[in-house]
Amino acid sequence: MKNAAFRLAGVTLALSLAWGAQADALRIAADPVPHAEILNFIKKQDPKLDLKIVELTSGVNANELLANGDVDANYFQHLPYLKDQEKALGKTFAVAATVHIEPLGIYSHKHKDFTSLPDGATVAVPNNATNLSRSLFLLQSQGLIRLNAKFTDPATTLATPKDIVDNPKKLKILEIESPQIPRSLDDVDLAVINGNYALEAGLSPAKDALGLEKAEHNPYANILVTTPQLENDPRIKELAKDLASPQVAAFIRQHYNGSVIPVATPQS
Repeated sequence: MKNAAFRLAGVTLALSLAWGAQADALRIAADPVPHAEILNFIKKQDPKLDLKIVELTSGVNANELLANGDVDANYFQHLPYLKDQEKALGKTFAVAATVHIEPLGIYSHKHKDFTSLPDGATVAVPNNATNLSRSLFLLQSQGLIRLNAKFTDPATTLATPKDIVDNPKKLKILEIESPQIPRSLDDVDLAVINGNYALEAGLSPAKDALGLEKAEHNPYANILVTTPQLENDPRIKELAKDLASPQVAAFIRQHYNGSVIPVATPQS
């Protein structure tokens, strides 16, 4: 009887510990805009889900934080960037939800359109491999450059400036850290800026961009990422469900006015 009681007590303790661990705050690393803003909206909509939002600062690699166990998930990146990070870090992560698109845009403080660009104009672009390639595809879509014909899919074929085969304006491509690019607007002719950094800088991609990525068939949707070990954690499942909800989609549409586009389809 004593042994049975001890076993029963052990099971009860184990269940208590398991539920206690499950009830811990879910630590999630996110860019301040729009990701942390969206997560804070979820905190109000779903208070039973205890979120601890870790806002990312320049130079912090959220995938390293996740790999080291410093956070349970992150929400800031698109799939091509994640795949590149998995190779660089030698890690495998899990995509828990696909949430929204932040169209990449081309901005200028010096020019109102592309026709006024002088020969030798300078263009600031992100210096990481995936967003650099993404920028070149965007410049090509605006007729400013032409890439080697083998570069057909921006999500799977990574182009570099060496792959430009036609550059009629003789544009000078300057590779800069993504968060720093908005600060370069006064010094360059054009700047290709990620949507989140444009919003942080007070720009409205839908209104201010001279050229903007299309949302249709865009492979750069931002995703909720976790580890394979936590992929089926009830807290991750709940957050993924919230991020894909009509309420969050409506918040994104109303709050960002086309500068951030939810993947979830409108409810009829």
